[in-house]
Amino acid sequence: MRSWAGSSVPVGRDESENVVVRQEGALRTFDFEPLPHWDLGTALDIIDFERGVKLSGTRFYVLKGAGARLQRALITWMLDLHTTQHGYTEIYPPYMVKAEVLVGTGNLPKFGDNLYHDAEEDFWWIPTAEAPVTNLYREEILDGDRLPICHVAYTPCFRREKMSAGRDVRGIKRGHQFDKVELVKFTRPEDSMAELLKLLGDAEDVCRGLGIAHRVVQMCTGDLSFVAAVKYDVELWAPGCGEWLEVSSCTNFMDFQARRANIRFRPEPGARPEFVHTMNGSGLALPRVMIALIETYQQADGSILIPEALRPYMGGIVRIG
Repeated sequence: MRSWAGSSVPVGRDESENVVVRQEGALRTFDFEPLPHWDLGTALDIIDFERGVKLSGTRFYVLKGAGARLQRALITWMLDLHTTQHGYTEIYPPYMVKAEVLVGTGNLPKFGDNLYHDAEEDFWWIPTAEAPVTNLYREEILDGDRLPICHVAYTPCFRREKMSAGRDVRGIKRGHQFDKVELVKFTRPEDSMAELLKLLGDAEDVCRGLGIAHRVVQMCTGDLSFVAAVKYDVELWAPGCGEWLEVSSCTNFMDFQARRANIRFRPEPGARPEFVHTMNGSGLALPRVMIALIETYQQADGSILIPEALRPYMGGIVRIG
């Protein structure tokens, strides 16, 4: 084990040596053969793959009717959960940013090939809300009494998916455009590991609220990116696909991003500024939550029940079918 500020990271070569920390909730059993979301969504006319491809090409799709409303309900419910119960302040950031913003979070220059770029204006489409929200305080010195600062933001996200060519080409699991609710924290160094575990718990609360089985997986040293010190993935079970889907990566960057973006704080008045620690995780990422929900709540007649937590956001709709 490799020790990081009170936590331990398992030593391993690659993702095959990541560690399942825990699993919560029973995997749903069926008295019929469960279908994958691409069959369910097409049959219910809530996902239109052909017109998505017609409009924009492969890895695009259109959500229709109750499908579009279900995604909107998920986003609104998640934002309400994090702001009213978990203490986050909501942010509505720009979806296009300057290059230095992506340098600050570690997306540039290494992952530039996977980002969309407007060369004329030198704007970059964000791959995640982490980029603009983390850079809210770039080149600033924060009052230590304000920490931790906890933000939540909904944004669309844009990625070329070059690194996943040939993978997950069926369904809505992996696209060039997707929606996400993101959690970002700025903390004192001595508090960062405790705050990461709180953030992880906040992400898990979404899974619990939806009543879908989930598990937590810790990344080993060989599967950590160069920007991350400690990372836990939250995965939802999708019974139609028969696989665990990552819906959040809760990562402690310690002072890596803070040094790149020059985000500091004063521990007390007059004290020398120190670098904050930053961390983030999805709370949660669409469309994989949609996949797990549709496949978990499917019924023998092909309809989909709406989880109770979402029904007020669906105008009282209990079932899609």
